[in-house]
Amino acid sequence: MGGLLEYWQGPNGELTTFTILTTTANSLMAEIHDRMPVIISPENYAQWLDPTMTDETRLHVIIGPYPERFMEAQPVSKLVNSPANEGAELIEAVDAGI
Repeated sequence: MGGLLEYWQGPNGELTTFTILTTTANSLMAEIHDRMPVIISPENYAQWLDPTMTDETRLHVIIGPYPERFMEAQPVSKLVNSPANEGAELIEAVDAGI
């Protein structure tokens, strides 16, 4: 996933912050939400991690919607909606009516 990590000095000491970037949803994810996480293709890892990469056109390609042909969607428990819940069982398929 595409994200940004930053270390900085705040009023109470050093802080580490991280954010997951989002992009416009592809056709598969658009049925669920209008945005989706940026997914970096393995062939683009080096460019994504290169701090000297400044080609904005290339960057827009890298962070664009991930091709739906490489993804699948399945209904999961609504327990995923709370950060208080953890565990692999949260992403197990459930009946769509749940």
